Amino acid sequence: MLKDYLEKAQELSRRNEPFALAVVVRREEPSSGKAGDKAVINRSGEILGWVGGGCVKAIIIKEAMDAIRSGESRLVRIGKHLKEEKKHGIMEYKMTCQSEGLVEVFIEPVLPAPHLVVVGKSAIARALVKLAKATGYRVTAMATDVKPSTFEGVDELVTRISWETVKANALTCIVVATQGEDDEKALELAVKQPHQYLGFVASHKKKKAMMSYLTDMGMESSKVDAIKSPAGLNIQAKKPEEVAVSILAEIIQVRNSNQIPHVVNPMSDTTEAAPAKFYINPVCGVPVDVAHPKHVVEYEGENVYFCCDGCKVKFDADPKKYMKKEKA
Repeated sequence: MLKDYLEKAQELSRRNEPFALAVVVRREEPSSGKAGDKAVINRSGEILGWVGGGCVKAIIIKEAMDAIRSGESRLVRIGKHLKEEKKHGIMEYKMTCQSEGLVEVFIEPVLPAPHLVVVGKSAIARALVKLAKATGYRVTAMATDVKPSTFEGVDELVTRISWETVKANALTCIVVATQGEDDEKALELAVKQPHQYLGFVASHKKKKAMMSYLTDMGMESSKVDAIKSPAGLNIQAKKPEEVAVSILAEIIQVRNSNQIPHVVNPMSDTTEAAPAKFYINPVCGVPVDVAHPKHVVEYEGENVYFCCDGCKVKFDADPKKYMKKEKA
């Protein structure tokens, strides 16, 4: 089982897919999850490994998916005598089902390296590739007739201005640093890709001409206006290396202030199940995977999902009480 766990984590890492590691760090009997039990959960909520069954499993999957979206680790405490409090970094769930034990699970998200695409082989492009690699980015370099020796440590090399083999997503950062070579084509194709940041290395005069060109080509004004040009923060940069620093600083600023979830990848080439959807059980407050509930009851035109027999019995006895609590 440990081998499968490690192989799954390695496989997801190779595919640059986000996932979460869950480890049982403490338990009080009776509890099916034991200290040291482990699981890997992908962004769709699929789980490999074991940290507990029933309600515990559903809670861990939900918290793991939340950790992947936020990029933040957390300790999840599940037990019958907890107060169901939520503190920073600690999530507590009061178990109202038959289980009497307590389990504590640490969940750590593992996120792929941020992706930067540098278009062009100018001195600024080369300096930016080198600097981005040194700061932990996965870098794709794209330029016409470029050679492997042109860039230092690039992860992916595309020898023409083409996005056919490049998998961009909503969090990809793009910098067009062609500086006079294929400017129009490079920028026009870049604007059409999903991205979080798009910078164009140019003077104010060149920027104005290129923005007019894109507008004349029928490009949406909102997309044209979002292009950062001249690319980089104004730090009075002169040398290519200084310009690269200013561009990377601007990318970091955008990434850290943007509200887009860290790791959603709408352009993934892997086949995954649809993300799990959860319904909060109105009796015990435990998230229930709507695809695998223990019971489903229709109440006033709404489906109500339950994690166990006990919660359904309590709900059936006084549904108005629990639905009123849920809506509140």
